[in-house]
Amino acid sequence: MIASTSTVGRCRLALFASAALAVGVSSLAHAEVAAATADDSSAIGLEEVVVTAQKRETKLQDTPISISTLNGDDLVNRHAQSVEDLIDGSIPSLRVAPFFARSSALTIGMRGIGALGDANQPARDQAVGVYIDGVYLGRAQGLGSALYDVARIEVLKGPQGTLFGRNTEGGAISIVTRQPSGVFKVNATAGYGNYSAYKAEAHVDLPTFNKISLKFDGLLSKRDGTTHNPITSGEPDFNSYDKRGFHAEALWKPLDNFSADYAFDISYDGTTPYYVQLLGPGALARAPLIRLQPDRAHSANVGVPIQLSKGNTYGHRLTLDWNLTPDIEIKSVSSYRRLSQSQYDNAEENLSVFSPNGFFSRYSIAHTYQDQYSEELQAVGRVPNIEFAAGAFYFHEAARDNAQTPNSLQWNATGTGYTLVTLNLDKVSLDRASHVTTESSGVFGQATWTPPVLDGITHLTLGGRFTHDKKNGSLDTVNGAVPSYVDASKVTITGPVPLAKSWNRFDPLVILAVDATPDINLYGKWSTGYKSGGANSRSLTYRAFNPETVSMFEAGAKTEFWDHRARFNVAAYTGRLKDVQVDFSVIILNNNRGTLETTNAATGRTKGVEADFALQPLEGLTLSGSYTYTKVRLSKAFNPFTNLQATVNPLYTPRNAGSLAADYQQPVAIGTLRAHIDVNMADGQYTSTTDPNVSDKSVLVNGRLAVSDIRMADSGASLQLSVWARNLFNEQHAFLRNFNAALGTYGIFNEPRTFGVEGNVRF
Repeated sequence: MIASTSTVGRCRLALFASAALAVGVSSLAHAEVAAATADDSSAIGLEEVVVTAQKRETKLQDTPISISTLNGDDLVNRHAQSVEDLIDGSIPSLRVAPFFARSSALTIGMRGIGALGDANQPARDQAVGVYIDGVYLGRAQGLGSALYDVARIEVLKGPQGTLFGRNTEGGAISIVTRQPSGVFKVNATAGYGNYSAYKAEAHVDLPTFNKISLKFDGLLSKRDGTTHNPITSGEPDFNSYDKRGFHAEALWKPLDNFSADYAFDISYDGTTPYYVQLLGPGALARAPLIRLQPDRAHSANVGVPIQLSKGNTYGHRLTLDWNLTPDIEIKSVSSYRRLSQSQYDNAEENLSVFSPNGFFSRYSIAHTYQDQYSEELQAVGRVPNIEFAAGAFYFHEAARDNAQTPNSLQWNATGTGYTLVTLNLDKVSLDRASHVTTESSGVFGQATWTPPVLDGITHLTLGGRFTHDKKNGSLDTVNGAVPSYVDASKVTITGPVPLAKSWNRFDPLVILAVDATPDINLYGKWSTGYKSGGANSRSLTYRAFNPETVSMFEAGAKTEFWDHRARFNVAAYTGRLKDVQVDFSVIILNNNRGTLETTNAATGRTKGVEADFALQPLEGLTLSGSYTYTKVRLSKAFNPFTNLQATVNPLYTPRNAGSLAADYQQPVAIGTLRAHIDVNMADGQYTSTTDPNVSDKSVLVNGRLAVSDIRMADSGASLQLSVWARNLFNEQHAFLRNFNAALGTYGIFNEPRTFGVEGNVRF
């Protein structure tokens, strides 16, 4: 084990810091683009970035959309293993957070849109769509699974309702993995870190045989918890993980103009929750053992039963690609995926009212099961003066969930001691259970016309998408019993509360772009998007709510200068939100189940500015950064529990956020020295729609130092040795901070410093 306080650990960190200073790498982070290619390290000039935001490959600088990208090297430099690790703000406009204390379900927002207070709902959706190789992922669960061999992550900002469809009201995240190369090669990594962390992964490409290329990816990554759980039964600590996965892909090219790409993946993601700390006192007395912990705690106040929340996913994808003519491509993307996610959250031991010999420490136990299949047909191509993308999409999802909330501990008479409660979950009634089937179908088209005047410097894009959504299901259990409800004819019925609702939606898009010079591209864009309607399974009524919508105008400029050694992109936007889905809750003390209602209760406006730059001032050094200003105003909304107008806070939306990075490479005697450091900053943000408290400001620093291209005798293999650190300076901030009048102020802190060493072999 490499302990965070060990001499070896301190020496490695000191080595990293001094080396970073020696190469002139100061407080800079987030590279939206990579440095010059490794194949020609002597060349000075920024690498050209290619994206697929318009269903075809285009240059980033020619694409009239605000986009940020992270390539595979960027992820390695930040030691980012999953979407969850983007919580550090590597892309400032993208906000990622766990569902309260659980990293087994993620909430994702962009431009002040989309983040959910409760991401555990099978009949409701997020407003930022996540795609892997063109396949939409329907649930917030499973997003924390480790990523396979990623070529790049494209973050498309603003509504993407035309080409990507439903649930991209705030934007879309498109993850693109590396295809089989058809050439034999191996890329293997092993590493070790503090908190007993270890990692191993391998990517193997086989040579083409009978026009079939194969690729295999395997990985495992495990770490103990970062907050001690003082229980004597040997259960895990808080905030641990165990990630494993396997991916296989076969690319068949029987003809020059046709290919079939089949992929299978299976993954396991085991996690324990973050620890919820009591930061300030409330009105009610606390047990003596429940101490205030205003700083990040190394150990919990009392030990609690914990088991891993286990996510198991697997999926199949088949992509058929036919170049009908040199200018027209037909593509089919078919997929099937299945997910099961257990959630064992016993992190709220401090949020219990003390009573002598009373039960406490609410153990939230929830299960989500989902399977989905989808099909997308695309026609992408060009005719004289027009480039186009058109197609049709179908998505089917069946999901169900349930939850139990027994107490796991019992106080003694004075609150100076406690005992474990023996739990038989088979005899603990369900607090809630529901199921829903979702079907969505749509057709879309988008075309860009470049009139042959003024040397073709103007481009007009028109697009639209029609979508039909349908949800059918029921709330089957409420408070451990079959519910009762009043139907449309005012008759009281005992039985599952039904959901049967459908919606139609049309999302248009207009873009006018002008190539002011070969290196300056200006554009204006108007588009719309929406988040699907649904129902809330924490509700007593399961009443349906309608889609939430946005209409947004964006103006931007994409520029390159100084012989392509400098790049600066900027976009400003303003959007009108309608039918905002707002959660209202009632929490009853000494009752483990709260009640939540979601209604279309508010309207609002979001506006902001996004800027990105990359600069290569001298050979081997690349500086880059991003900045986002976001301001969201929501109207007051009618609270059905209080019958009053309530203030609504936009979730997970810091007013200012930024990221800076520096990357340096220099040939040395045995190979190439590479250094990376990034700094990610954000203002505080609301973490509850109704609580006026905001989280702490944050400044997180990540870094990596490596020596690569070390030749291993005459084997043709090369070795890379590296040391990395996340949260290098062990900064602490509460990324969630809320207040309850009875209990006090409570919060969840970010991870402490983690670091490790890795070896990578390629041949």
